[in-house]
Amino acid sequence: MVLGGKVANQVAILHGWSDTSASFKSLVAFLKSNGFQAVPLWLGDYVSMDDDVRIEDVVKRMEEVVNEKVAAEELTVPFDLIVHSTGGLVARRWLADCYASKKRHCPVTRMVMLAPANFGSRLAATGKSMLGRIFKGYNNFFQTGTEMLNALELASPFQWDLARRDLFVPEGIDTAPAVYGINKGQVMPFVIIGTHPYPSGPRQIVNENGSDGTVRVAAGNLNAHGMTVDFSADNDQPVVTAWDRRHGDLAIPFAVLPNRDHTTVTLPDDPGVKAIPEVQQMLGRLMLQALSCREGDYAAVTGEWEALSEETAALAADKGRRNQVFLNNPRVAPEYFHQYCQIIVRVEDDHGAPVPDFFLEFFGPRTGWAKEAVLFHSEVLEHVHNNSQGTHTRSLFIDRTDLVERFYDAIPDGNEKVLKASIAAAAPGPNVTYFDNRRQQSEGSMVVHALNDQHSRWLRRNCTHFVRIIIPRVPVEKVFRMTRG
Repeated sequence: MVLGGKVANQVAILHGWSDTSASFKSLVAFLKSNGFQAVPLWLGDYVSMDDDVRIEDVVKRMEEVVNEKVAAEELTVPFDLIVHSTGGLVARRWLADCYASKKRHCPVTRMVMLAPANFGSRLAATGKSMLGRIFKGYNNFFQTGTEMLNALELASPFQWDLARRDLFVPEGIDTAPAVYGINKGQVMPFVIIGTHPYPSGPRQIVNENGSDGTVRVAAGNLNAHGMTVDFSADNDQPVVTAWDRRHGDLAIPFAVLPNRDHTTVTLPDDPGVKAIPEVQQMLGRLMLQALSCREGDYAAVTGEWEALSEETAALAADKGRRNQVFLNNPRVAPEYFHQYCQIIVRVEDDHGAPVPDFFLEFFGPRTGWAKEAVLFHSEVLEHVHNNSQGTHTRSLFIDRTDLVERFYDAIPDGNEKVLKASIAAAAPGPNVTYFDNRRQQSEGSMVVHALNDQHSRWLRRNCTHFVRIIIPRVPVEKVFRMTRG
């Protein structure tokens, strides 16, 4: 079989949490109808709803099964992967553990990620709750996959560790090769996600603007950023160090579709939310484009998908185009297409110990709770989640469209259009505090975004940002004294 002028690879498909491979019969039919008849298509099944199974357990078994199929000459290397939702975390951990860390060539050429929960899902916390056990676990002895959901929870230690294995070079020397790239032995990833919530049924209760109903657009994008902000030497001038990315300046193709939710993003033959034909057919076109992409075309695909994502975002402000695309459907709200960013913050003291009780405050150029600061905390910062495995790590969900279009408009003329943040932490006890114990209300602060600084500013659209904050732990004078003997 030839696809795009090249013999197609075999394809393996991985499902997500609380799902099975049976959900992908339609996808298999689509691939076969588009030239994959002669290519074996593999459906991977793994346990995701039993409380004792971790993603690491699935990865170990996946590696064993892949090796068995290759040895039996049933699975041909290289092959391609299509993953959905939690399947993205499984595949990334498998590639990082079994190939990159062992400096082996990856057996995968292309990895098409459909709504991958790369940086968590707000739904994971609900899944671990009693409500989740009642609605999701009723046919599995009320198990919902606690270990799997721990990894999926927003700002989880699993995601932090995985990002530093396959995306970023942590502080110090790390010789593990880049997982993603266009060279031999590397994987070319592609990410496709929708930004339309569930349009009907009980799943509407989990809808959230800036998401597909289950996974946030910013949480799916692999083009993440990381930095360390170190206040240990100076409260007012922290040392900011950007994290190097293992794959350098390589941008990963990322497409945001306006009419797909978390389920229909796996169904290219399904029209999705009612829209004009070119939008309904976009998912299938992008999937086939990714599966036929050659190394030399990767950058061009990245640019094309970025332009497509910006067209989706433009629907928020262009009512005429929105009505045209969705055939005058009054239920399609402009907020569906706002661009968000997600920040995962981890706070430690200068000894590396977690700081569980801290407060982040955002404000503009003026001090105190001015109008723009109130606006940011009430309407721009839409959700904060303290991770249940350690409150020193939090996820912040920011409506970046409202940041640019509303927050900065609220700053009076003549003032700099900037967003600043400060951090304060509760003292561990009477003998130890944070920052400078000689100053009341001591805290550290920094500029995190500037409207007119497009090159160096942070809070990129549709992105997740990892921020490690180090603050000084300061003992009071009586902790140690010397007196003349």
